[in-house]
Amino acid sequence: MRAKLLPIGLALTLMMLFVGTAAANHSWGNYHWARSANPLQLSIGSNVSAAYTGNLSTAVSDWDSSTVLKLTQVNGAGLRSCGPVAGRVEVCSDSYGNRGWLGIATIWASGDHITQGTVQLNDSYLLSGSYNSDAWRQLVTCQEVGHTFGLDHQDENFSNANLGTCMDYTNDPSTNQHPNAHDYDQLLTIYEHLDGGGGGGGGGGGNCPPRNPHCSGNIGNAPSFSQANRANGSVYVDQLPGGVTRITHVLWTPRGD
Repeated sequence: MRAKLLPIGLALTLMMLFVGTAAANHSWGNYHWARSANPLQLSIGSNVSAAYTGNLSTAVSDWDSSTVLKLTQVNGAGLRSCGPVAGRVEVCSDSYGNRGWLGIATIWASGDHITQGTVQLNDSYLLSGSYNSDAWRQLVTCQEVGHTFGLDHQDENFSNANLGTCMDYTNDPSTNQHPNAHDYDQLLTIYEHLDGGGGGGGGGGGNCPPRNPHCSGNIGNAPSFSQANRANGSVYVDQLPGGVTRITHVLWTPRGD
């Protein structure tokens, strides 16, 4: 009798593992950083004001808990425009105006390989009004930094119950301020293969990510995004000279204000 129960227990364990892995299906297209070994060594440049210092440090620490990421927070390039720096992620905060967005993540890719990234946190909302709270700043910082590794959202309905991850749209950030197990599972999937080195990569990087059908070209610099763009969705793609693709993810305000 005991010999018959062991295979059943093993089957249940394997089924639970499969379900947990299958639920982690929120990659941002096929975009990822090229590397020849794990963990990925990546610098996160800080160009944020004192209001976000703790939020960025927490987000970097949270994502660094992934076994495939090794993140180092460094001083940013100090560019007011939040221009990209090759081979790293620049995180900036500024008053970008009441344009309807809380945060923006942008990656530049050659093929499927991310070559640089930026995050912009909008002081115009996150330091005033109803979004002026540490919880909102933590969610937005965590989510936008997460995008630069190739992660998409787990859910995009602001009214659904919280999933306990910053990669979830919500009206209430109280329990959505950090990554959850599915985020770490997805990172394992994204970075399970190794690349020969930096740059280059497979085709397909210039297409709209499959889970985000709302794409448009030639949008321009991130601060120009406004409510007029909202109807076009949250992902925008620009084809740049030299075969480079710029992909922008916009986190619109939940209430459309």
